[in-house]
Amino acid sequence: MEGSKERQGDFVFTAKEQGEYRFCFNNEMSTFAEKMVDFEIAVENESRDAQLPSKQGTSPEQTSALEESILKVSRDLSTINRNQKYFRTRENRNMSTVKSTEGRIFNFSVAESALMVSMAGLQVFIVRFFFQGARKGYV
Repeated sequence: MEGSKERQGDFVFTAKEQGEYRFCFNNEMSTFAEKMVDFEIAVENESRDAQLPSKQGTSPEQTSALEESILKVSRDLSTINRNQKYFRTRENRNMSTVKSTEGRIFNFSVAESALMVSMAGLQVFIVRFFFQGARKGYV
């Protein structure tokens, strides 16, 4: 699986054998900028080895329906959990953008204020220069 210059994406990997697998992330494109990597590993189509204990007097159809209901609730909870994690990650990323933008706005407004004060001082200096002693003829 390869991806370059991608901000986000979904990758599907099908394991051919049982065992441990490793992930490698490369940051050669921009080693100067800090990156945050968030990923989730989901196992799908996993065989159901665990079976619910069956009571005496219950038919296999009842137990099977109960198992399907439990699996559906489990899938729905997993979806909700994934969505919550996604929204938290998105909120953190957007908050980082907001803080960065606030800093830039503050720096720009300080520079703008300093420029306005210096322009006012320059205007006062020019007006005083025109009205001083021998230079009154310029006005």
